Amino acid sequence: MSDDDFPSESPSVRDVVGRTDGETALAAVVEKPRTETAIESLRAEGVYDDSRRVRETESGTIALPVTEPPSETPVLEVVRQLDPEVRLTDVEDVLGARGWSTDDLATVPSSWAVIGSVVMVSVPADCPDELELADALLEVHGEADSVLADEGIANDGVAGTHREPRTRLLAGDPDTETVHTEHGTRYGLDPAAVMFSPGNQAERARMGDVCEPGERVFDMFAGIGYFTLPLVRAGADVTATEINPTAFRYLVENAMLNDVSERVDAYMSDCREIAADVEADRVVMGYYGRSTEAAPPEDECGRGGGTRSDEAAEFLPAALEALVPGGLVHYHEATPEPRLWDRPLERLESAADTAERELTVLDRRRVKSHSAGVAHVVVDARFE
Repeated sequence: MSDDDFPSESPSVRDVVGRTDGETALAAVVEKPRTETAIESLRAEGVYDDSRRVRETESGTIALPVTEPPSETPVLEVVRQLDPEVRLTDVEDVLGARGWSTDDLATVPSSWAVIGSVVMVSVPADCPDELELADALLEVHGEADSVLADEGIANDGVAGTHREPRTRLLAGDPDTETVHTEHGTRYGLDPAAVMFSPGNQAERARMGDVCEPGERVFDMFAGIGYFTLPLVRAGADVTATEINPTAFRYLVENAMLNDVSERVDAYMSDCREIAADVEADRVVMGYYGRSTEAAPPEDECGRGGGTRSDEAAEFLPAALEALVPGGLVHYHEATPEPRLWDRPLERLESAADTAERELTVLDRRRVKSHSAGVAHVVVDARFE
């Protein structure tokens, strides 16, 4: 069912049969597959109520707490709940109510990621009870169905190209396939099977803002469509390559999910194999290397280090092979803090010299922290 199947006017309010002596509150009823999209829309509209728990109805639909009937978000109906469930919004409060001591609460992670209906959390080694922690996360995030322990990245040994998450199910539904919605873009994925970094959200949104309708874009490391989808939704025509079969399947499915398949030319291949056949006004290089804990610290010449970020630079010749004169490259790299911004700029200048092209740096941005002492950065560069 699409959003067009729902009425645009504000729905009337219906009472839900229940206790008559309790507090009443409103809830917007939606079909379960639309839960994440509806929550994002209700939040944007300013009517979502985070103080109450999400409920599943007897018919299998989902009742989302709202402060007033929505006027912009399509819903099945709005009901008046009797005796609504208030939820604690702080994990430490939930665990404290369950008897955790002050020392125990000090081990609670300071952050975690909510990807669609899945919570991803890195569990500290000194956590007294990871299962109770997971249950508390489910209570705080009423729309979530599962909690996964994030245990880092499993590499397949082929230049890090098949970066896959290592996870364990801690609580909830073992089926962790979900739809994550950001700024109107829908990403179908299984966080237990493919990578998804909430920390890149601003950069994904930026891609939809910087391109012009009709631009030809080469997304060299498309994944499930992290950058491809915002670009095509903004009107670009994207050639997208992805070598991981699972991620590629989601890439194709997500193009259909967002109704942009006609503007995505997807290839399950190494991006270097088709670069010569691509003419791009813009190239997105979202892959920046892989972590290797066994590597020694980087020296003053940029050798070694805990991140094989040199792999990102190895793809620059292919990027420039596909780029038309005057085109733009978004070059991502994981760079040690002492080398900001010297190393990425040196590598771009070297690639420009080799290709006999003139480089102009337009912007440089810190995306997020990659690891201790290492920043994920992106440089926007024009090559004449």
